[in-house]
Amino acid sequence: MENRTEHTNPQNNHPIFGGRAYVFRRDRSPYWQAAAFLNGHNYRHSTKEEDLQNAIQVAEDWYLHLRGQAAVGVLATPAEEAKAEPTFAEVADQFMKEYALLTEGQRAPRWVQGHEIRLRLYLLPFFGSLPISEVTSGKIQDYRVMRMTPPTEKNPHAEDNRDFKPKLPAPKTLHNEIVTLRLVLKSALRVGLIAGLPDLSAPFRKNSKVSHRAWFSPNEYKQLYKATREYAEKARPQNRWTAEQLHDFVLFMANTGLRPDEAANLQHRDVEIVHDEDMDEEILVIEVRGKRGVGYCKSTAGAVTPYKRLLKRPKPRTGELPKIDDPVFPGSHIKMFNALLNRIKLKYDRDNQPRTSYSLRHTYICFRLMEGADVYQLAKNCRTSVEMIEKHYAAHIKNMLDTNLINTRKPRGRTRPVIEDEEV
Repeated sequence: MENRTEHTNPQNNHPIFGGRAYVFRRDRSPYWQAAAFLNGHNYRHSTKEEDLQNAIQVAEDWYLHLRGQAAVGVLATPAEEAKAEPTFAEVADQFMKEYALLTEGQRAPRWVQGHEIRLRLYLLPFFGSLPISEVTSGKIQDYRVMRMTPPTEKNPHAEDNRDFKPKLPAPKTLHNEIVTLRLVLKSALRVGLIAGLPDLSAPFRKNSKVSHRAWFSPNEYKQLYKATREYAEKARPQNRWTAEQLHDFVLFMANTGLRPDEAANLQHRDVEIVHDEDMDEEILVIEVRGKRGVGYCKSTAGAVTPYKRLLKRPKPRTGELPKIDDPVFPGSHIKMFNALLNRIKLKYDRDNQPRTSYSLRHTYICFRLMEGADVYQLAKNCRTSVEMIEKHYAAHIKNMLDTNLINTRKPRGRTRPVIEDEEV
C-alpha cells in the first residue's frame, strides 16, 4: 500500500483493517482524515470528526463502501470524481443565467452586467478551473492577496484598448467582487453542491471611518445655481441650449434626489405634474428606473418650474418640442458641470472629497433632513434604506440634534432634610 504522509505526524497515523486503510490527521487540521489504496488509486476522505474513535468508525464505513463499489464495478477513480464535480466556472455560468432572469425588472441591466464583468476579468481567471468545493476561505484570502498585489502587466481578459497603468483596486471595487463571489457560492449552496458558505469576511480589517457624503450646504447650493443661471444667460449661442439644460438639471436633481443613472433613464412619460392637496402646491410624481428596479419619487415644489422649462425648450437642431418618449436630459452634463464647479471653487468640500452630480442627491437628502422630514418616508422616496441615511447623512446634520433633549436640566429647588418625630 502506498502511504502518503505529507504534512502529517507519524504518531497521528492509525491503520485499520490490517493496514488496508488508515486514519491520519494533518498538523494544521482538527479533523481526522481517512485514506486507502484500492485498485491502483489513492483515495482520501475527511471524517469531519475530532475524536479518534468516532473518526475510525466513520473511516471503516467509508472503506467498506469503497470495497462494495469496487466489487460491483462502479468505483470511480479520484480523477473521475474530481471531474464529475462542477467547477466554479460552470456554477458561475449557471448563476448568470438564473440571475438575469429572476431579477428582471428588479435590477438594472447595468447592475447585472457588472457581475458579468467582474467574473470575466478577475473571478473566473482565478477560481474558474477549481471544483466548487475547493473555493475555501483560504483560497478567497489568496484571491484578496492577488488583487492587492500591484500588477505588472495589463489584464489579458480586458476588452478595452487603454494603455496599461498599474493601479490597485479601490476597497469598494474589491467589495463588489466579493459580493459577486458570494452570489455564485449561494447558487451552489442552493442546489447542494457545497455544505455551507466559506468565511468571506476580510481578515485584519479595522473599523473604517464613516465619512459623510460630499454635498452642497445651503450657501454653497445657492452659489451653485446662481452660477449656472448666470452661465446660461451669458453663454454663446452655440452653447446656450446646453447651459440652460445644465441649470435646470441642477435644480431638478436637488429637488428630486434622483441618482444620476436614474435621471439618465428618465423619459417625459415617467414624469407627471400633480397638485398635492396636503401641501397645497404642485409637485412632480416620477416613475424611477434605476439600480433598484422601478420605484416612485415625489419631488418638492422647486422641481416643477425647471421641468416646465424643459418641456417648453425646443431641441437645438430640429426646433421640435420634446416628445413623450424622449429623455428628459439627453446627452451628458458631466464635463460642463465639473468645469463649472472648478471655476467657482466648489469641486471639493472641506474634507477634500470631490463633488459630482451625485452630490445633488446628497444635497436633497440633507436639505430634507434639515427641514425635519421623516427618515423612513425619506428613505422610501429616495429608494434607499434608513440605515444608509442615518450612517452617511444624519450624523453631520446639526438640525437632527434636539436642543430640548440635549440641554435638559433637572428642576432646581431647596432640599429640606426629613426630621423624624422624637418621642417625648
